[in-house]
Amino acid sequence: MNFLKKIFKSSEDTKNEELKKQPVSLSLDDSFVHNFIERGGKFLYCLKKDDVTANIINILEENDWNTLTCKDTNILKYLSTSKVKTYRKLDGNNPIFTSCEFLISENGSILFSSNQIEDKRLSTLTNDFIVFATTSQIVKNMGESLTGIKVKYSNNLPTNISPVKNYGINYSDDNFLNYGSNNSKNLYLLLLEDL
Repeated sequence: MNFLKKIFKSSEDTKNEELKKQPVSLSLDDSFVHNFIERGGKFLYCLKKDDVTANIINILEENDWNTLTCKDTNILKYLSTSKVKTYRKLDGNNPIFTSCEFLISENGSILFSSNQIEDKRLSTLTNDFIVFATTSQIVKNMGESLTGIKVKYSNNLPTNISPVKNYGINYSDDNFLNYGSNNSKNLYLLLLEDL
């Protein structure tokens, strides 16, 4: 009897192990959110535009920020009900409220270009970012994001294309390919549903 239990138990264990090894297939947005949070990002999902404004006010209060840098006139409307003072010039002193080019699902990174950060290196800017994006900006990988930039700006390609891959200020990457380009930021992402 014991012999039969061992045989049946081992086949059940094998089935359970096979189930555990099967890869889980997530949608693009679920995959992005999972990877973004795993890397230390702070994610706030917004169903409507009022949610964006409310979340910004909460972020400002939570961090005791009285000033922001925002050079994107399209998203300044989300700051209209707050009492925050805004500046247009990028510097290393004030938290930045900005849009982005794309959200990359495979690794949870956020892609910026000169349209958001001008000719500045991300490492020279403040550590504190609030990023506004929409669900339609989520792409599978870096290749798709670069193709998207090429299509979107076919006549005037932006320069200074830089991703933020880590969202913990003290994060250190042992990958020698990233040596000297630590783009870790304390980053809040406000993702507005637009699909």
